[in-house]
Amino acid sequence: MTGLSRRTFLGAAAGAGAATVLGSQLASAATTTKGCIAGATVYIGSYTSGASGHGLDVSNRTGATLGPVKTVPGITDTSWFDRLANTLYVTNEGDPNGFVSALDISDATKPKLLNKVSSKGGAPTHLSVHSSGKYVLAANYSSGSVVVLPVLAGGKLGAATDLVTHHADSGQAHAHQVVNDPTGRWVLSVDLGADSVYVYSLDVATGKLALHQQLKLPAGAGPRHLAFDKTGKFAYILQELRPELTVASWDPATGTLKALSVVPAVPPGSTGDLFPGEITLSKDGKFAYATVRGPNTVATFSVDGATVRLVSTVSSGGNWPRHLALDPGENWFYVSNQRSGTVTWLPRDPATGLPGAVAGSLAVPDVNSVYFA
Repeated sequence: MTGLSRRTFLGAAAGAGAATVLGSQLASAATTTKGCIAGATVYIGSYTSGASGHGLDVSNRTGATLGPVKTVPGITDTSWFDRLANTLYVTNEGDPNGFVSALDISDATKPKLLNKVSSKGGAPTHLSVHSSGKYVLAANYSSGSVVVLPVLAGGKLGAATDLVTHHADSGQAHAHQVVNDPTGRWVLSVDLGADSVYVYSLDVATGKLALHQQLKLPAGAGPRHLAFDKTGKFAYILQELRPELTVASWDPATGTLKALSVVPAVPPGSTGDLFPGEITLSKDGKFAYATVRGPNTVATFSVDGATVRLVSTVSSGGNWPRHLALDPGENWFYVSNQRSGTVTWLPRDPATGLPGAVAGSLAVPDVNSVYFA
């Protein structure tokens, strides 16, 4: 990849970290499978270019356990997922030429490729279906750009209607995420290289983006992904190059983000490689979870609007946890450990919100993400 490589810049792999709990509260997550959907279809993405991954795998879940994978042929470098009805959209993170694929999942266990279109940039690392259902938005990491792709009849994708490119004050822009806000009025893109979150308006009639705000974070913060709270009035921005979470207020009426505070994603005194990966929130809005590569942990935060507090970190059970997902019942975490090539699952205590110890593992080389159908 050009500039800052997503796969190589972080340095040597760190060993799996031991579980750490902050304060006196211990995770006592139950190992029950209550709430799990037996036989649920799970999609797993992995890298293929210069790696040993499969691209796109399909697995079935019985209780908490993921069964053997079946590879969907011809879908390379799958690194992010989103869905609209019976169509699954995935990034194909090629560089310098990236693509986005549309797959028919009318039969969830047998995805069929509908078409594949250019992302108009390199290393598309993230995508999301706009809430209008009319567009797929994708973030090109190595190009530092965001592309708008129209959804055609039957779920296929059309050629780009717009492409916007970010510019860093120093170094190179690296767009890492693009989502719309809970109202659907605004589109936000998190750029690691530009240390910024860009806010755009999207003309749904034309598929054109217009820059509305650029929230600049401190140089070297490296914002990676954000997640909105349950009220839609706050956004939690996970930083990759500093192991921190920036708490920001969000005004949907004016489309304005305002940074309020910074919360550490690791315990005091942590040293060595400390690179947060993914952030997700529980449905009740009480907890945020983040992976941290290096110590190889899952961090748990209590959240209440502007008040965010790190309450626990536990081992991910693998090396380099790039991504985590909660199952639909929110009883289990599924962590994609890229360098150990494993998806691990950890129980979640519904009362405390805390993850317990790893309960199982599935081998998937160069894995990067898990998505529940």
